Amino acid sequence: MTRTAPGFVPSPDQTAPDHAPNLYSPLDLPGGGRLANRFLKSAMSEVLAGPDGLPNTGHMRVYDRWAAGGTGLLVSGNVMVDPSALGEPGNLILEADTDLDPYKRLVAAVRDRPDAPEFWMQINHPGKQSPKFLTSEPVAPSAVPLGKGLEASFRPPRALRGDEIRALVDRFAITAELAGQAGFTGVQIHGAHGYLVSQFLSPHHNRREDEWGGSRENRRRFVVEIVRAVRQRLGDDFPVGIKMNSADFQRGGFGGDEAIDLIRVLSAEGISLFEISGGTYEAPAMTGAKQSTREREAYFLDFAESARGATDRPIAVTGGFRSVAAMERAVASGATDMVGLARGLCIDPELPRHAAEDPAYCIDIGHPGTGFRVLDKMFMLAVAYYETQIGRMAKNKHPDPRLSAWRTVLSNGLALGRAAFRRRRA
Repeated sequence: MTRTAPGFVPSPDQTAPDHAPNLYSPLDLPGGGRLANRFLKSAMSEVLAGPDGLPNTGHMRVYDRWAAGGTGLLVSGNVMVDPSALGEPGNLILEADTDLDPYKRLVAAVRDRPDAPEFWMQINHPGKQSPKFLTSEPVAPSAVPLGKGLEASFRPPRALRGDEIRALVDRFAITAELAGQAGFTGVQIHGAHGYLVSQFLSPHHNRREDEWGGSRENRRRFVVEIVRAVRQRLGDDFPVGIKMNSADFQRGGFGGDEAIDLIRVLSAEGISLFEISGGTYEAPAMTGAKQSTREREAYFLDFAESARGATDRPIAVTGGFRSVAAMERAVASGATDMVGLARGLCIDPELPRHAAEDPAYCIDIGHPGTGFRVLDKMFMLAVAYYETQIGRMAKNKHPDPRLSAWRTVLSNGLALGRAAFRRRRA
């Protein structure tokens, strides 16, 4: 079955813009699904949910705004598979007994448009990257605590038992199946940025000596089993993607030829689309903290190009893109099939339409900060600043590129204070 997601729609007398013909060309996905252009709205946690962990009016306003902006594929913020393990306050949760009606209304806000993009759900478990005030006993492949100054905010984790690992595989599969029932047109497994799947892949974080650790084959067993369980429930013609690190950017972490091997293995398991990123909470390369590629606007483009020989599946690169010229060059070069955008779409939700109209289009507000590095790191300002912009859209306001970083610190400090005392679902 082929689904068409118009995204950017030229008027009858127009074609794709002359300055970016590759960027605005369609893309067919393996197993079904056709994207009208090469823009991917990468997942950012919306942190808009209440204690029930369900989509609300704010989510619907935000995604309606993005749906109207011309992006070919929208990926939701990470939806947690376990209510006892949240990455931050306000996460969405989807498990076996969850009321699906709010999720169906969220899908309708996107898919009931005449120019509806594809809409995928990203599914995730934070592992040990769950703050102290949310999780009293975080879990991980091994009992290795977070470092790099994060010890004050995150508790040391407990190593998962084998039966718990199997149960988590089932949780991922159940959430994926429910996403399909709610009307999402695909799912993406979050295997990057130091969350649980990424922790299993990392030799630094995964020091197990059983079937789930040790060799690279054993360390990737968790994600392989998740993909197989999801495919068993959803079939072969439902798009299943993965977001994965090109590298963890920390000593003894995941990356290099092992990352290429993972792409080769998951291609054989039926992954529909690879989104390439990098980094963890300890080494946040995804926010631009580390840049070692040939083009400043594409942090992980070199890796994507090297991965071409390992897969015939489409590849998206997320991280650093700002100008339509650089986006077009990246797609035209063949290094990537799609351009992943997160922060840019938080500032300009109509970025694809505006970029189609202006060959000189560029969006860059630098690196918002308070001037105090410790404070910026404490509040993860490189991410939180853009979550504040999402919050503005949830209230029917426009994003504000002139917004002070101090406003984000203040609002997040108040929100975190309230969340610390909020009764969490067990």
